[in-house]
Amino acid sequence: MSITMTAVAADHVRKFLANRGKGLGLRLGVRTSGCSGMAYVLEFADELGADDQVFEDQGVKVIVDPKSLLYLAGTELDYTKEGLNEGFKFNNPNVKDACGCGESFNV
Repeated sequence: MSITMTAVAADHVRKFLANRGKGLGLRLGVRTSGCSGMAYVLEFADELGADDQVFEDQGVKVIVDPKSLLYLAGTELDYTKEGLNEGFKFNNPNVKDACGCGESFNV
């Protein structure tokens, strides 16, 4: 299963990469953290690792390491604005439970 992005998320990433002036795409991963066990990690990718998986959607590359892909397969990345808050939203079909603050999840 692949990683996809909404048009709004793809536009946002493209703008950030253009302002940054470099980068292959967006690196998406997970790390152990929070009260539910795992947290998402987002950063710009300037290079590929030997085992990285690359998904391209709407002209944006999303790069995922193999360990994280186990938890992220099928995820859609969105970018939302709610009142004064804005940020990426993860529509991950693998999530079984999330903490109340929305910062961590488990599968």
